[in-house]
Amino acid sequence: MRQAQTLNEAQLRRVIHYCRSRRHPIRDETIILVSFYAGLRAKEIAALTVGNIFDEDGAVRTQFILSAQQSKGGQTRTVYLNQRLRKALREYGDYIRLADPQRPLFASQKGGHFSANTMCQLFLDIYKAIGLKDASSHSGRRTYITRLANKGVGVRLLAALAGHSHEELETLQSYDKLEVKVERLVRDVLVQKALKNSFRYKL
Repeated sequence: MRQAQTLNEAQLRRVIHYCRSRRHPIRDETIILVSFYAGLRAKEIAALTVGNIFDEDGAVRTQFILSAQQSKGGQTRTVYLNQRLRKALREYGDYIRLADPQRPLFASQKGGHFSANTMCQLFLDIYKAIGLKDASSHSGRRTYITRLANKGVGVRLLAALAGHSHEELETLQSYDKLEVKVERLVRDVLVQKALKNSFRYKL
């Protein structure tokens, strides 16, 4: 299976520019930014609630706990929100109702949560519209991990931030001191579950 395309800053700007022309511009732009700057999966973005992101006073949190029910791997993890993403979320907060912390952060056409499939389709529709044929709902996540790896984040921390299972994390730990190229690292961290029994590094 072909891996999702990573995007550079110019491509991301194109995506954001296109989102601003869509029927739900603020929502769709914020979804894209959560993917790129928090590294969440489509399923996890779809499951987010207002209370995940905004505290009782309506302020954007600097971090939050993604529950086992919300995460793909069934493991809780801490998600950190950087300054750029918090700014976008504050602007999005002015656009939605914050009174009910259990409300979906990103409401679908029917007013409830997106399903994982419909969230994936939203990403595909956006990328296809601007000609990014190899991009998918995983592109933001791959770009997020690539950016962290480029900054020298270690494999163990990288795996934890990406929300991999304990089994995957233990496998990754044996590579903690290896100097691998970023693309190889990303390939193996995000490789399809068909490779879960072994990591195929070609050093």
